[in-house]
Amino acid sequence: MAGHVASLVAAALAVGTACASTLTPPTLPLTVRNPYFSTWLGNARDVPWNKWPMFYTGQEIGFSVLASVPSSNLAYPLLGRPQDSLEARPDAGYNVSFPNYRGASYDASTTNLTYEIPSPSHSNTSEPVEIVLSFLSPITPTSTVRQSIPATYLSIYASGSFDVVLSVDLNGLWVSGDTSSEIEWQLEHFELDSNRSLKTWMVKRRSEALFTEHWDRGEWGTLAFSAPSDVHYESGNAAKIRQRFSRTGVLQNENDSNFRSIMDDEPVFAFSKTFNLGSSVHDTSSKSSESTLFTIAHIQDPVVQYASSRGLTNMRPLWKSYFLTDEAMITYHYKDFEKAKKLAADYSDRLAEDAFKSGSHNYRDIVALSARQVLGATSFSGTPDNPLIFLKEISSNGNCQTVDVIFPSFPFFLYTNPRWLAYLLEPLLEHQLSGQYPNRYSMHDLGAHFPNETGHPDGRDEYMPVEECGDMLIMGLSLVHSLQRGDGSVSDGLAAKPLCAPAKATSVVVRDRDESYFPLSVPASLSHCEHDPYIDYNDGVWRGTPGGKKLAKQWVDRTYILWKQWTKYLVDFSLEPENQLSTDDFAGWLANQTNLALKGIVGIKAMSELAGVMEYHTEQAQYANISETYIKKWEEYGMSRDGGHAKLAYHWYGSWTTLYSLFADSILCFHSTKMDANPPGTSSKIPHHPGLEVDVPTAHSGQQPLTGHRKPSKSGPSWRRTISSYIFRTTSSSNKNAKPTQSSPKDFIPHHIYTAQSHFYSLVMQRYGLPLDSRHLYTKSDWAFEVGSVASPAVRKEIIDRHAVWLNETRTDKPMTDLYDTETSEFPGVTFYARPVVGAHFAMLAMERSCWN
Repeated sequence: MAGHVASLVAAALAVGTACASTLTPPTLPLTVRNPYFSTWLGNARDVPWNKWPMFYTGQEIGFSVLASVPSSNLAYPLLGRPQDSLEARPDAGYNVSFPNYRGASYDASTTNLTYEIPSPSHSNTSEPVEIVLSFLSPITPTSTVRQSIPATYLSIYASGSFDVVLSVDLNGLWVSGDTSSEIEWQLEHFELDSNRSLKTWMVKRRSEALFTEHWDRGEWGTLAFSAPSDVHYESGNAAKIRQRFSRTGVLQNENDSNFRSIMDDEPVFAFSKTFNLGSSVHDTSSKSSESTLFTIAHIQDPVVQYASSRGLTNMRPLWKSYFLTDEAMITYHYKDFEKAKKLAADYSDRLAEDAFKSGSHNYRDIVALSARQVLGATSFSGTPDNPLIFLKEISSNGNCQTVDVIFPSFPFFLYTNPRWLAYLLEPLLEHQLSGQYPNRYSMHDLGAHFPNETGHPDGRDEYMPVEECGDMLIMGLSLVHSLQRGDGSVSDGLAAKPLCAPAKATSVVVRDRDESYFPLSVPASLSHCEHDPYIDYNDGVWRGTPGGKKLAKQWVDRTYILWKQWTKYLVDFSLEPENQLSTDDFAGWLANQTNLALKGIVGIKAMSELAGVMEYHTEQAQYANISETYIKKWEEYGMSRDGGHAKLAYHWYGSWTTLYSLFADSILCFHSTKMDANPPGTSSKIPHHPGLEVDVPTAHSGQQPLTGHRKPSKSGPSWRRTISSYIFRTTSSSNKNAKPTQSSPKDFIPHHIYTAQSHFYSLVMQRYGLPLDSRHLYTKSDWAFEVGSVASPAVRKEIIDRHAVWLNETRTDKPMTDLYDTETSEFPGVTFYARPVVGAHFAMLAMERSCWN
């Protein structure tokens, strides 16, 4: 018993240490796994019993934790508002009191809430019982199978010297956003092994509505709420269950069989666990510790419908290829807690270490808070031979697989596990290779609303042609680089740790053309590891394997027709983009956008590298020459008259913009010169802009494009057509292997543009960060962090620290937004939240693992 207690204490201490955090964001993740399994603590700076937990949209969800001290007839709400069900009358048989809340802490996978329950007046001790609710949604970059499992853990740790009983209950809002939906439930008993079993509440809509949503919640799927066999259980009316539990300190082991709607005599599904901290087997003069483990899963099969090359297909979850039944997945996940916790802790620890080296304590906490939010927009599907990840554009419009949402997210995937980026891009590539999209540029998304990834056969998706072509080419080359080079991602670094000797880690396997390119090869068990801490379902190494370069070439070859098609569009239209949207579509249409043009030009440069992968040396040289010619013209058109900063649009004199496409230039290794410490004239103390020169407006001006000024030279378009016609007239199979013209190594985008932009950012910084451009005071944190990754160390630090101040002071009441006002800290009229684009917060980490390593 003593050893068991000691191990529990050690486990609790380990969790607490891993979750050390210094920022106080307004919202924290509790159980976040996919777009329909996303529960948050919406009042994270307040006590957790003042509001109910919420779905990411802000709608409340039934999730309560209630503690009872039987010896004193006191009930303590810990999470949610179970006290609303309790009666304040003398003959109730209990009294409601409140614990001492010691606060929340978090890391990349875990959120801990810590409480103290005072000792009863008649107790032999004055010491409180400490309760820790530990919510684990494990991020496991070395194990895609684990990451695909739509389930989370709730561990409860109790330490003290008097008995406490905790009850946890959930309601039907976990399976439907419509309170009038009728639900049904049952209690299942699942065997874990010969000595242990689970009790599991299985709850679902009586009539499921496949591939539909209500208030963004999926209207199909089953809630599986599991607990060990030594708990008590009860289902029924929420108020009656909570009142009886507060009075007796125990649930009744009863199941209400009267199926009904979610808020009709609100049914809840509860488990209670007694922590015998003050029983006679313990020395009452010292503390005892116990813990218990609950799991919560949201099971959907299928997960999306997808217009694949085979036609419209109901896509099953990836985990279903490894666990044939729901029971098998639930029991595996429960038994896997220690391994999943270890893998998640490995990732959190590495992330914390790398982020601190790259930035500061603030940066460490920002990326830790961002990680679960990124993956909360994804759903893992496909098969081991062809894994896919589907993504929802959360809150902004609900599109499926939106290219310009994947793009800001991709630094997270480059850093964490590049194979997941491949799985995100594959649905877009497969769909367009099959000829189902009619336009010559890349599609914007795979469907107007998740989970219906049905494509746009009419070609009428949102019009962002230059944006999406540039994004796809940049991400495509990034993925190729990740296969070719051995500089390593976090997943590689962790997977390379010895798992059990002499196990041989699985690696990327070169495939035949008719096979999948990035299959999972993850053995479930190895006999020689019986006595070692073997981690099953391990992906193995991705980067720098002997077959990596060959596999990269095969992948580019398969998709080359698309890369070339999109590049031709950029050659024709990226230097002077017509009136269109960029990824910042909330800002409106605009012609000749400077940053958008730069992204397209970097995309052309990326194509020269992709041609090089294929050893099409003539095409490689031609695309390189076009991009290098374009970048000179771009500087002429896009920079201010004194060269001190980029304009928002070529014709918009007096404007400025954040030039976040410099990140693409650097992450693709086109820029080898490092940013030095503060360039001359900058300071770590960032002033508000003092009106530097005639071309620099204030961020407060809100000016409109000026008229009557000189437009870009008309030689641009005709000159561009000459280059375009030349490349596509002269390229043929007979000259693809001609040797490229040699050029001296240099930065693609001149370094003075980097230094000018970095200096300028220091002059327009606001209280809570760097505005997006001169039109408004709002910022996009994703682009700000990409800008910071290519700015001077002082500017980088300023961007991080001002975002940290914003996190501590903002009153926005949803999961972390990427769009906010840099002076008020509030939503700027457009309300974004819970979006995966915060993956761009990992830009500095991705950059340090790319070319300068």
